[in-house]
Amino acid sequence: MATRTESYPLQHWIPYKLRTTNGQPDCRWLYLGDHPMTAPFFDDTQQRCLSHPYNSSPYASVSSLDGLIEMAQAVPAVAPTAFIFHVSRCGSTLLGQLLSLLTNAVVLSEVPILDALLRLPTPVDSGLPSPADQAFVAALQLLSQQRTGREAAVFIKTDSWHLLQYGTLRRLYPKTPFILLYRSPDEVLRSQRNRRGMQAIPGLIPPAFFGFTTDPNAPVDLDAYMAMVLERYFEVLLMIAKQDSNCLLIDYQADGMVMMNQLIRFLDLTPDADVYAAMAERCGYHGKYPGQLFGKEPVVSECPEYLQPAMTLYHQLNALL
Repeated sequence: MATRTESYPLQHWIPYKLRTTNGQPDCRWLYLGDHPMTAPFFDDTQQRCLSHPYNSSPYASVSSLDGLIEMAQAVPAVAPTAFIFHVSRCGSTLLGQLLSLLTNAVVLSEVPILDALLRLPTPVDSGLPSPADQAFVAALQLLSQQRTGREAAVFIKTDSWHLLQYGTLRRLYPKTPFILLYRSPDEVLRSQRNRRGMQAIPGLIPPAFFGFTTDPNAPVDLDAYMAMVLERYFEVLLMIAKQDSNCLLIDYQADGMVMMNQLIRFLDLTPDADVYAAMAERCGYHGKYPGQLFGKEPVVSECPEYLQPAMTLYHQLNALL
């Protein structure tokens, strides 16, 4: 790993998008300048940076995946501190926002290029890292660069469907702590009804990714489909929790500081008093919309039959706490 210097050629440049050109994937680059990555989602940061002259030029900054892998070797970067997996609508965005208040932390929240690289087809396991593996590690290293020299921790908040990529990520990062955030499936489903994520709409994530075989011409009940997704998520969570000792289970709590305190203890973080107070204040606002006061969702007792398998798995997971 490169040592932090005053400046280096790729300082403030990061890979942010994967495109396919002539049948081959290539990497598009984004200039961050001094802009911090503190927005709730990486897409928010990306949008704010696109107007910079380097990014609005008619000449796109592009490299091959081999070029991406090579360039990462020259960048001073911080190794991942923890990966945050989640089932969606369970406080992961808020925890990312709280971690971003740490003065030495980089928080990478649902970065599209990391998702794209994880979903690249890989050859039959040869025992060696595949080109997609190497490109993922390189992209993460570039995203974790020491742009200011103060960076000492990197937290990666995955997309919810990356639970299905647990094996790949654990193989690539065998010693990195994994945080497993979850919530009662009936509460997740109610939140999804208000604004459905990609995983909740059939076809946006290929059903085969979840192990589903569905008739593309059959009518779809969106709630029943999301219940199937949650069942898969909780099956994987149970498997991870039973076999991986370097993980922390966190069940959703309306008070975000309850979850944050569990994370602080597990990772041995040491926020100073001012940062801790700022975290407590931030918990009074919506995770995704920092200017909107947080309001507890009403409790509804109904639980449709199609959600029962996921609910059973949820209770089994809670029994491991």
